[in-house]
Amino acid sequence: MLIPFCCRIAPMSTPSITVAPAGAHRWRVEVRAGSTTSHEVTIPEGYLEKLGIAAVAPERVIEESFRFLLEREPNTSILRSFSLPVIASYFPEYEKEIARRLA
Repeated sequence: MLIPFCCRIAPMSTPSITVAPAGAHRWRVEVRAGSTTSHEVTIPEGYLEKLGIAAVAPERVIEESFRFLLEREPNTSILRSFSLPVIASYFPEYEKEIARRLA
């Protein structure tokens, strides 16, 4: 079956996520996925321990958290500045899912 050109969907490219330290418990994140967005993320002290992933580098947790978000919304919809626990306010499954992914 041929699909008319007007109805073909271009394959999505994998978003590029760059995480860089920006101070105590604070990181800058750049996401390139169609358009480029910049974000500032904080991780409260003790939060990674609460999730059972204290041994995972914070940069890796943030990167995977952005992958989680990008599966649910475009990068242009992600808050520009937020604390990592805020994700669970929008997506209640976040904490269990991020712990599973990084276990």
